[in-house]
Amino acid sequence: MSHLETFKEHRPLLFAIAYRMLGTVTDAEDMVQETFVRWQQTTQVTVRSAKTYLSTIITRLCIDHLRSARVQREQYVGSWLPEPIITQHTDDPAAQVELADSLSIAFLVVLERLSPIERAVFLLREVFEYDYDEIAQMVGKSPANCRQILRRSRQHITAQRPRFSVSRQQQEQVTTQFLEASTQGNLQGLLALLAKDVTYWSDGGGKVAAALKPLQGSMKVARFLLAIRSKWLAEAVNHIIDINAQPGIITFVNGCIHSVTTFEIVDGYIQSVYTVRNPEKLKRIMANLPL
Repeated sequence: MSHLETFKEHRPLLFAIAYRMLGTVTDAEDMVQETFVRWQQTTQVTVRSAKTYLSTIITRLCIDHLRSARVQREQYVGSWLPEPIITQHTDDPAAQVELADSLSIAFLVVLERLSPIERAVFLLREVFEYDYDEIAQMVGKSPANCRQILRRSRQHITAQRPRFSVSRQQQEQVTTQFLEASTQGNLQGLLALLAKDVTYWSDGGGKVAAALKPLQGSMKVARFLLAIRSKWLAEAVNHIIDINAQPGIITFVNGCIHSVTTFEIVDGYIQSVYTVRNPEKLKRIMANLPL
């Protein structure tokens, strides 16, 4: 198999690692491209496992990128949310749950609170199932150290994620009910769906109007959502579509994407609402819409 064929075989995996590490499609694609450049400069006969070798390159590139982008993230206007991507729904319930667990906006937001090394070790072990010797090589730590890092990362993740996964049916039901209540201006209907301590996050990136700080509390969030709907989105068109392996809502105004909204659902209630409005994070959505 040629260098190019080998790389193409592993490209989906490399993008999957990079996107989960970085949270943006552009950065992930840049890391994949840089990995390809370095792969071309490698003598293939010296590589025992192309998969491990390529995964090592892209993991280290992502770690370096996160470290260099730290100041930029700190200067971001308002809340920073991952770039949403359109995904294909699968009829395999187990596969869908597994994908959603590692790809949802809620999960990627939690990953943001880990250090670059912690994020890499957690993803490589828990999502991509590499063994500790491989992970140690990828991140430049000992296997024993990687086990300690993973333990720490699990504690952070577990403390901030729901204990029980939500069924696809329940996700679809809650998303549909949320859309109906918000478009109908039904305050009580929204309150019935929102957890008492629900948090609303909005990412405009300083380019469009968005809440600069998270809003918390069911009444505050519900009234804010209805005020937005009444003032700016009365003529909006909404579609429910798979976003990051979960049902989400794409809102159009005058034929252009206004926002993408996804949810974290815990015990049947919406615990978090994530709305991405930053045009830079929405421009690829239009090109991939199956509508």
